[in-house]
Order: sequence, then C-alpha cells, then structure tokens
Amino acid sequence: MIILGLTGSIGMGKSTTAKLFAEAGVPVYDADATVHQLYEGAAAPAIEAAFLGTTAGGKVDRQKLSARVVHDPVAMKQLEQIVHPMLGASRQKFFADAELAGAPVAVVDVPLLYETGGEKRVDAVVVVTTSPENQRARIMARGTMTSEALDSILARQLPDSEKRKRADFVVDTSHGLDPVRVQIRDILQQVVKMPQRRS
Repeated sequence: MIILGLTGSIGMGKSTTAKLFAEAGVPVYDADATVHQLYEGAAAPAIEAAFLGTTAGGKVDRQKLSARVVHDPVAMKQLEQIVHPMLGASRQKFFADAELAGAPVAVVDVPLLYETGGEKRVDAVVVVTTSPENQRARIMARGTMTSEALDSILARQLPDSEKRKRADFVVDTSHGLDPVRVQIRDILQQVVKMPQRRS
C-alpha cells in the first residue's frame, strides 16, 4: 500500500482535496479530526494535568488551551508530547485497517507534515496550493480569524513556495473542484506504480 501525505497551508483547500480523495475511494486519515476526538476524550485528563483549567466536562476547551500554548514554545512542545503518541497509535490502526481492506493507496491529511518531519513516514507528498490572495480571502471569509491570528499561524508554517518545491505532486485549488478531481485521478494513476519509500 502506498501512503500519500496530504498537506498545505491554511486556506489552500486541503480539507476539500481530502474529501475528493475520499470521494475517489481512497481511505483518508484526518490528523486534525483525530486531535478533535482526542481533545473530547482520551487526551483531556493529561492535558488538564499539564494545563490546569483548560478542560471542562472531560473535554478540552480549545480556546483556553490555545491561549495557553500559542505564544509559548515550551508549552506547545509539552502539548505535542501528550498528543503525538496518541495520534501515532491511531494512525497505525488506520493504516492496518486500510491494508486489511486491500486499499492500494491511503492518504494522511497532516497540516504540519514538513514542519514535523512527517514526509519521512509517507511514500509521496501532495501539496495543496492556491494564490496568496485566494488563501487570505478564503480564510477571512470564514469570519473566525483576525489578520493578526492568520499571520501568526502562517509564521509557524513552512512557506507555500518551499512546500511546493519539496512536493511530489502539487494540486492547485484555484479553479474549482473539477480540475482538482482530474489532478487526483492523475496522482492515483501515478502513485500505484511508485516504490514505497517511507522509512
């Protein structure tokens, strides 16, 4: 089974692209969704122990937690040390299930793939991109983020140009869904011929 890493900066259309991979019959592991699940259960007690007052009713209050860790690299590291092993275990189970089901390709959707060295754990990387203007317009249209918050997120992410340079495949989401579907079909035809290269 070939494992594709799917990544891209915020607002590039990565979640939509992941849905289109799923629509094409590919099992997709969504790291963000898994973190959400962990925050609502398994990870909450350890997070509360490390960051008092960041959970309520057995669930992590994401805003309180974010306020506590976002500007504190040490706290961020501490949070990662709690969540990453749990994520790793759930990812392994996903791979085992996909392999059992006979899937030729599986996709892991990881926003910070390059930033966390995740490209070593996949066979090929798909980077989702669009123009900087499109990206900012999409994010601002959600109405959930200030310009400053966006700048601070982008500062933590590898620049889009660098991601595209390092990618095996680049999917441009600037022109609607149909061109993305075509790009996905091409990628799936190519990757089944590729050797596994994950370490």
